[in-house]
Amino acid sequence: MARVLLGVTGGVAAYKALEFIRLATGAGHAVRVVQTPRSEQFVGAASFAALTGAPVLADEFERDPARGAFPDQAPPDHDPLSHLELVANADAYLIAPASANTIAKLAHGLADNLVTTAALAATCPVIVAPAMNNHMWQHPATQANVQTLRARGVTVLEPGTGRLGSKGEWGAGRLPEPPELLAAVEALAPVAPGPLDGLRVLVTAGGTREPIDAVRFVGNRSSGRMGFALAEEAAARGATVTAVAANVSLPRSPRIDYVDVQTAAELDAACQQRFGDCDVLLMAAAVADFRPAEAAAGKLKKEAAGEELELRLERTPDVIRGLAQRRRADQTLVGFAAEHGEGAIEYARGKLRDKGLDAVVLNDVSQPGAGFDVDTNEVTIVMASGEDRVPLASKHAVAGSVLDAVVGLRAGRVAAGSRA
Repeated sequence: MARVLLGVTGGVAAYKALEFIRLATGAGHAVRVVQTPRSEQFVGAASFAALTGAPVLADEFERDPARGAFPDQAPPDHDPLSHLELVANADAYLIAPASANTIAKLAHGLADNLVTTAALAATCPVIVAPAMNNHMWQHPATQANVQTLRARGVTVLEPGTGRLGSKGEWGAGRLPEPPELLAAVEALAPVAPGPLDGLRVLVTAGGTREPIDAVRFVGNRSSGRMGFALAEEAAARGATVTAVAANVSLPRSPRIDYVDVQTAAELDAACQQRFGDCDVLLMAAAVADFRPAEAAAGKLKKEAAGEELELRLERTPDVIRGLAQRRRADQTLVGFAAEHGEGAIEYARGKLRDKGLDAVVLNDVSQPGAGFDVDTNEVTIVMASGEDRVPLASKHAVAGSVLDAVVGLRAGRVAAGSRA
């Protein structure tokens, strides 16, 4: 994995740097942080230190307790100059957020703080992620400074468009989302081989919607957070990932190929088409078990329906059962089961056996913090060898545990094959 030096400058978007660190360290990268004094008014050094496990510096003459080493390195036996040693050890230097003031300094070679001094000393790839008011971003001076940096080989990311920090402001100038920042770093930094290198992973995410009429549907509350976390974690570990997304409106990673679907039938068709090429299937989508037998072409009027509206429902395809019936011996299939309360483990064991799966990830949605549309989860990974309980954690952390189980299952299959 890579060593990433993160430079944080003053701006409201500094809070997103914390999420970048969480994603980067979760993907196995070692991160150190340098800040401008102004940025400390938005996010303090203690928050960055807690997430990176390393000291945070804000001054060129501040002594570095780690002596320029990253969390995966042993410190040298002398005290080097921090602004030189840190960036010398880095595989990539990301400045995020980069204010208009900092971009101007970088373009003109000014070095009046640790962030800009490290940039002048950098021999690794430098990535600048602007974040500012849309008028400041569009100002000719800022645009000229950006062009100057790009001409020198600096990667300057395009800011996003949307709601800005000031109330009522809208336009270009938003800091790119943390997954985009991580993808930009990983595209330029030399990355060591990951445990899923060479594998093709197919992930389903979200919840299907079965139409009643032109405007109404039968659906569920799945947001797709768990499925997207699995896809991002698999990509971070080196896999080639396709995510079949059923009605998911979450940020997307450029490292992942997304296929958008709405209904169970569309999800089934997308999976059937891609299943033969995958090595691992992670079936995290909440697929509707039933759909209206007939969907009205227009909008059903309540006046015409009267006091009651009867719907006749029919079963949808059992997607994972159909895929399991045509699986190759070298494929790994993981199902997901959202249950509520008693008997959940027994149901997951039955699903594992009856559908011919390698694992079932059981999510008891009756538990606080583990239901739909939240950022946390707790699961039990049910396998033929037993159960592995994953306590309440972020969905990215849970995704890591699921993929650890996948790696173990595949290693066990290889070992069993070699003994045979």
